Parts: sequence; C-alpha cells; structure tokens
Amino acid sequence: MSSTIAVRATSLTKTYGSGAAEVHALRGVDVAFAAGEFTAIMGPSGSGKSTLMHLLAGLDDPTGGRVLLGDTDVTALDDKRLTLLRRERVGFVFQAFNLLPMYTAEQNITLPCELAGTKVDREWFDKLTHILGLSDRLSHRPSQLSGGQQQRVAIARALITRPEVVFADEPTGNLDSSSGAEVLSFLRTCVRELGQTIVMVTHDPAAAAYAQRVVLLADGHLAGEITDPTPESVLAGLDALRTESSAPTQALQPGALTEEISR
Repeated sequence: MSSTIAVRATSLTKTYGSGAAEVHALRGVDVAFAAGEFTAIMGPSGSGKSTLMHLLAGLDDPTGGRVLLGDTDVTALDDKRLTLLRRERVGFVFQAFNLLPMYTAEQNITLPCELAGTKVDREWFDKLTHILGLSDRLSHRPSQLSGGQQQRVAIARALITRPEVVFADEPTGNLDSSSGAEVLSFLRTCVRELGQTIVMVTHDPAAAAYAQRVVLLADGHLAGEITDPTPESVLAGLDALRTESSAPTQALQPGALTEEISR
C-alpha cells in the first residue's frame, strides 16, 4: 500500500430522519484509502456502503466527523468550493453509463473539459483511449457501442481530468458477466499503469476480487478488511458478517472480521 492517503474518513457518522424514524447509516467510521490503490467497499444491504461513498465523494453531507481529500477537509467546504472539488479532483463511474446519446464517444469523454472550460490534454486522451481499447470507437455514438464499451467511455470520461480519486458505484451492475469482467480488468489496468486511485462499491464478490483490498461494513460500522481478495475470501467475509449480525447477544466489533477471515 502507498504511504500517501488519497481520501480518509474520520469518526464519520450519518443519520437520516429523527425520533422513531431515525436511521443511523454510519456510526463513527474511520477508514483511509491509499493513493494508487484499487479498493472495494462491501457489506450487506443497509450496511452503509453507498452512504460512505457518497460522503467520501462530497455528494452528501455527514452528520458528524470529517472527510479529507488529500489535505482538503471536504466537510468544511461551501457549495461552490465543493462543486469545484468534484469537478476538478474527483471522478465518478456509475451503474448507469450516463452518456449523452447525441455525442460521439470522444465528445462524451472530453465533456468534463468542455464544462470546465479547459483544454483537452491530447497526449493524456490518447493514452487513456488506448489503454481502454477505445481508439477505434471514438466516432461512434453510444447506441453504436456495446454495454462494456459504453462503460469504458464512462471510465475515460471520469479519468480525463486526472482526478485524485475515482469513485465507482456498482460499475458492472448493468453488464453481463463477460462485459463486467472486461470493465473490471480495465479499472485494474488504470490503477497499475496510470497510478489511479479507485474506490468501488459492489455487491458482487467476483467484482470485489479485482481490487487490491476489500473494506467490509456492517450496520454502519467498519467490520474489517481483506487484502489480496479472492471471490472465496470475500464470500467468507460476507458470511462471517451475516453470522455476527444474526447473533442477538454479540455486538459486532469494528475490525473483528479481519481476524475471523484470516483464521
């Protein structure tokens, strides 16, 4: 793991509603993501994984705690500075490709530069499209591309501004297994060859196994992590989470799963 931290959460809490309807989505989460690393966030439904990603990316405000992107306290920024941070320093890849149908692949990729009023770095553009296997698809519109190719265009769009962190929310959720594996391989290549930092939320153990590290959440707590994951070790981790959470008299302790999985 790199000694440089790209993004960090400290004592992060998020509560929705109030009174009897109050829901604690995150309960004092402390977690760091190293620069140049591919990390997956996993956990049962309702564990807080999507909430954690939204807070790390500055898409939502925490109830308490802090998020640091590099040395910048994201939680202290006003709306204007937060918009600039998301535009200039963060990239997003979602389950839905969100490509503009009237634009070519090239125009979709360079859209963030157009919106920011900045010049496209053609050398970086060429490198990205080559690594992502898009060089011969740049004049095609989304309707002329496969699902996997559309998601690769979305990845290139997320990377075109050289963000410090790319957040990927279920990036293979709309793809078949073959196209999904292809996209995950390209994400891993972006980490290995471009030094990109990627934080991905997924429910799929096979997808999580493409990452270098898996962070496990349960009931709004950090429940442990798995390094050098395999589909089998991720499944074991999720099974252990379910066993812990189903025991009514045993509180789930942060980090407990790391020891459980290593046995």
